[in-house]
Amino acid sequence: MGVSRVAGRFGRNRFTLAGIMAVLLVAVGGIFLAWDLDQSPETIATASEQSETTQPPTTQPPPTTSTTTTTTTTSTSTTTTTTTTLPAQQSQPVAPPADPYGAEDLGQIGSIVIPKIGIESPLLEGIRLTTLDQGPGHWPGSATPGQVGNVVIAGHRTSHGAEFYNLDKLAPGDDVIFNTEDGEVTYKVTRTHVVNPDAMWIVDPTPTATATLFACHPLGSTAQRIVVNLELAS
Repeated sequence: MGVSRVAGRFGRNRFTLAGIMAVLLVAVGGIFLAWDLDQSPETIATASEQSETTQPPTTQPPPTTSTTTTTTTTSTSTTTTTTTTLPAQQSQPVAPPADPYGAEDLGQIGSIVIPKIGIESPLLEGIRLTTLDQGPGHWPGSATPGQVGNVVIAGHRTSHGAEFYNLDKLAPGDDVIFNTEDGEVTYKVTRTHVVNPDAMWIVDPTPTATATLFACHPLGSTAQRIVVNLELAS
């Protein structure tokens, strides 16, 4: 067998090996690309449309507040000061589910009222489309209304009840009221802004009592997300 034939066989083997490696790399790359896409576009669009949930949705029960009363007495008067402290952050949003239309019946946890845009709607637990089709949904694992942390709420703008149709009309100072079994709490709008679909940071926990409402933007498109930030009214 001549050198040229040996070289030829080696070259063919190397080409075959390279081809196999290329196919494997493309396949693996495709898997990671799919995973990444599952984590971004529709995740923020509807808070539910992509990405694998690695654990079942869980929620933290809202801990009670603590109240401290201090009495100061002088020779001429007595002053009593009462300070209410909200509980420490105990929430962590779960990963969005992979199947946006999967079964989800976590129930109604209260209601959301937004006087500025004429909204009074049931507030549901869950972020799958099957939930959001019935009304705004609370992101499982995020803070509950009145709790320290970020209360994350997703909703539709142009389909079904379209509760968040006019979400972009909210301005700083507008009220958003949550009613739950623990009572009524009011939040004030602090900012309205637009983000890209992969801006997962909008659901991050916060060290203070805040809330985030979001939906697709502009109307009829999933190109961006309209986000409204709130803080608990004093």
